[in-house]
Amino acid sequence: MNRNVELDPRSVTSEPASPTNSAGEEKMEVASELSSSTLHSGDSGFFERGIKTMLSIRKSRRSLNKEKGKEGTGTWKGKRLSLRFSKSYEENKTTMCNGVEEISEKIAAEPIQGKPLSVMEINELIQKRQLLEAFASIKYLEDETIAERDAEKYKDNPQEFVRKCKDVDLLYNSITNVIQSIVVGTLEHPAVEDTMLTSLVTLIAHEEAAHPNTGNAAGPGSDLLGTPRKWREEWREAINESARKRVQRVPMASKEEERSWLDLHLGFLQKYLSEDLLKIKLSVKKCYPEEYQVCDTYVEAFHKAIASHLQDLSQGLLEFNELYTLLDWVANTYRSELFLGHPDLKPEVKTENLSLLLTPADWDKLKNDYITSAKGKIKSYFGNILRLEVTEKWENEVHPEVKENLYHSSLSFDIQMIIGEHMKVSGAISRSLGTKMLELCLAELHEFIPRFGEEFVVWSAARDSPVFAPYFAAYINSFHDLLSGLETVFKVNTEELQKILATLTRNCTNIFLNKLRTNAQPLLKKILTKDWILATERPDSLASAVSQFSEHLQHMREPMGQELLRDIHKYVVREYIMQVIKPRRKMNRETRQQVSEKMNQEARILNNTLIDQGSDSDWLLPAIHHIANIIGEKKKDKIKDYVKELCQDYPDIRKEHVLAILALRGLGRTRRAAIFRQGYRALESPDGREGSTLFADIDAPVIISCF
Repeated sequence: MNRNVELDPRSVTSEPASPTNSAGEEKMEVASELSSSTLHSGDSGFFERGIKTMLSIRKSRRSLNKEKGKEGTGTWKGKRLSLRFSKSYEENKTTMCNGVEEISEKIAAEPIQGKPLSVMEINELIQKRQLLEAFASIKYLEDETIAERDAEKYKDNPQEFVRKCKDVDLLYNSITNVIQSIVVGTLEHPAVEDTMLTSLVTLIAHEEAAHPNTGNAAGPGSDLLGTPRKWREEWREAINESARKRVQRVPMASKEEERSWLDLHLGFLQKYLSEDLLKIKLSVKKCYPEEYQVCDTYVEAFHKAIASHLQDLSQGLLEFNELYTLLDWVANTYRSELFLGHPDLKPEVKTENLSLLLTPADWDKLKNDYITSAKGKIKSYFGNILRLEVTEKWENEVHPEVKENLYHSSLSFDIQMIIGEHMKVSGAISRSLGTKMLELCLAELHEFIPRFGEEFVVWSAARDSPVFAPYFAAYINSFHDLLSGLETVFKVNTEELQKILATLTRNCTNIFLNKLRTNAQPLLKKILTKDWILATERPDSLASAVSQFSEHLQHMREPMGQELLRDIHKYVVREYIMQVIKPRRKMNRETRQQVSEKMNQEARILNNTLIDQGSDSDWLLPAIHHIANIIGEKKKDKIKDYVKELCQDYPDIRKEHVLAILALRGLGRTRRAAIFRQGYRALESPDGREGSTLFADIDAPVIISCF
């Protein structure tokens, strides 16, 4: 808050100039003074009015020299300041930093004397930072002007009064600028200038004592003589300016130069400002009275500067990681032990009374931008999971791992890790942000699962891969784990997701069963053909074809693996029977024996294979055996016992099924009718397994009625 200081070219002390020298002599003296000036370059414009000003000052000096001889007569006694400080300050400046609280008492007890100096001389004192002496002389000039005003000396020359008022004001403003410079420079240098700061405190105290704040501020157009200069407020504003500049000077690389530019910048901000605050605590604070609350003032200034800086940063186009970095720094770093809460800064640096670093509106905007950006990031993460499954597993036909006898896929773990990590870091910023992140992840998951299923279906349809069934089982396991994890770990209502996964599971199961049928049907269709009877096909061929799929279900999590294995077991037995009871040419006794033996052999192999893999559908075992026994039985009277057993074990069997089996045996119509009547009576009080149906879904061939 620099003020442009411009003095009137006629600025001198109140005494009139003595016309002793000629104009030429005055000009030579002025030139000599200009060449030897000690003004700082930064303030060289203070007296740019030129030669007229210097002439005026020279005249003033001659007048002052004359008056010095009159001091013994008391000419100046009536114009002395009520403050006296030079001697007392020099005596006490070495101990001032440890006793600054005594300054006000010393000022009140020891009056000081100002000197009648020219404006130029006072300004030179200011530029040399001899502020106490300069202030006393300005106050002397101010008091003199007030006295002359009250005596109506300027009644006929109001412009002269305005000129002197302006000189006083500009000199005070010049001191104000130096105060600001001292405060702003306090943190710029490695060592704190203790003497300068204590001198500054004394100066402010003198000014406040000289200009009591009566509450009567100068109105527009009036002079400022005798009004408070409010240097303590200027001191506070200078601290704000110092904080602003230091925050702005913290290194910050561009995004093009450094990917982690924001993280590095905030790290530098912590480092440099922590050092500043420690310096304030250890070195600056002791130079001020307690009433100044130096640490609190600096902390508040830095807080405002950082808040303004972060607001500017938040208005830029920030990416997902940058938004998180900023949110996390504000929420978790700023007031923590990493920065303002560092143990080395306690107890002087307090954070409890600081306002919000960002306004609620800016904070909400930052969080909303973060969630919006996270949507694309989560979608990308899920997309990467799918891409890796396709390229690294499916296309390379890498068999899934088996853990605890279950096929394992990292799908559930990867998804839960993504959700968990993002929810955790977001929740550490604020609970509401963590909740929003969870909702976002679930929404993206609801879109990802169907997309994943579609890709799996397309891949499985495009090639007959041996890893399809293992991955089918692995993904069913993984989706089960995913639902369980979301419910228990994240406390999520998975009702909607269960529907999505049920659809995906159903689609994949249909593909699984279709592939099994595709492999099994050619072998099923050969049953009872000439090649089959002649044993050109191995008896375990069908079981092997089925086992390519069913064996993987033992590594699928219950209950689905068990249920699906039951369905396969039932499907194979049902299809086998359907092939057997189709109308065929009449077989001779030898062929019937071969067929019976092979059917029993295949039934045992098939049943044992599926039971070993985990099927509990052993109730299906007798079905093929009963039919094989009927076909191979030589004694017609025993056939009715086999029929009776078949009807008892499978109460859903219909007469069309029984007649078709008897026809395959080669029995005539009359015999078939008699056996059917005797054996089928068992259905009137069935003791078969309740709810276990096998023949209900078998279309029986049309046999000419025997009745």
